[in-house]
Amino acid sequence: MKRTRGRGVQISSLDDLDRRLARGAQRLSGWRLHGLDLTGRGPDLLARRLSGATFLGCTFAAGDAARVEAAGALVLPAIGGVPVDVYRGRLYDADELYDATPYAASTDARAYAWSQQDAGADDLLAQSLHDHAVDEALTAWSRGRALVGVMGGHALVRGEQTYADAARLGAGLGATHVVATGGGPGAMEAANLGARLARRTPDELAEALAVLARAPSYHPSVDAWVDTAREVRARFDDPVESLSIPTWHYGHEPANLFATAIAKYFRNSTREATLLEVCGAGIVFLPGAAGTVQEVFQDACENYYADESSVAPMVLVGVRHWTETVPAWPLLEALARGRAMEPHVHLVDTVDEAVALVRG
Repeated sequence: MKRTRGRGVQISSLDDLDRRLARGAQRLSGWRLHGLDLTGRGPDLLARRLSGATFLGCTFAAGDAARVEAAGALVLPAIGGVPVDVYRGRLYDADELYDATPYAASTDARAYAWSQQDAGADDLLAQSLHDHAVDEALTAWSRGRALVGVMGGHALVRGEQTYADAARLGAGLGATHVVATGGGPGAMEAANLGARLARRTPDELAEALAVLARAPSYHPSVDAWVDTAREVRARFDDPVESLSIPTWHYGHEPANLFATAIAKYFRNSTREATLLEVCGAGIVFLPGAAGTVQEVFQDACENYYADESSVAPMVLVGVRHWTETVPAWPLLEALARGRAMEPHVHLVDTVDEAVALVRG
């Protein structure tokens, strides 16, 4: 049993509930009971002080829900027709999102399809409740971890040198930090892959890259793309932890399978702000287009107004890309001049230089 001290107690199994009640719990203030069938537990619960307890998507015997509410608890019913658990108490993992084949039958695909329908009031409420629950789970998961972000384009293709470089970046950073990405394909997948294999040798990383190259993209087949990722996960089954923060807003680009923890949101604006916020150890920006440029300057805005103790390093990789192809660097350099962020903003040409800066 997970031993939880303090006012906040998360309960998602009847065994846990029964053990706590048997140990003499009388005041349930701060308890969050999630998804439980309580049809046989009404008398036991109503014999306790329920004020301040929360019941999320639980099932009660006839009349018990009203009696629990009258005793001062908050009862939030399950919302029907929703393909995800809106009251979830933990982050996703890839097996939960990719729980069925073909991909169209999976939770990930069904959630995206549902999110694209005309949303009624209950649907919007469900999405808000879900994203709030993911926020809470991510806050708890991030505590005590040094997260460094990797941002970059989704268009990188498995088998290309740029994809391999992004994977080497993830491996280098993952040796000392927890790598966080936007969770999609391309550079994000490569960085999560490298982080996952951070304890492995360069030859083993190359072996994984060769397997993935058999399905370079999720086009034309998401299932083939997923199958090669599963093969790599099975072959190297002792992962280093990493985080991804994708969104169903871009659900046509499936989330990668290499992060060990996945904070998937419906609202992209929430996801973007959260991704920047959790990366307290800094962010490395690989070459990208409009989305990556947006992230560069969203992060720059945070650093521009930060004091010296709050600035997070920014490392842009690819001198030619950031000075000629997409000349964001001159503007970023001008913004940083004379500010607390100035010594923490860097432009380098290789992922090895980026790793050295972050780890140094």
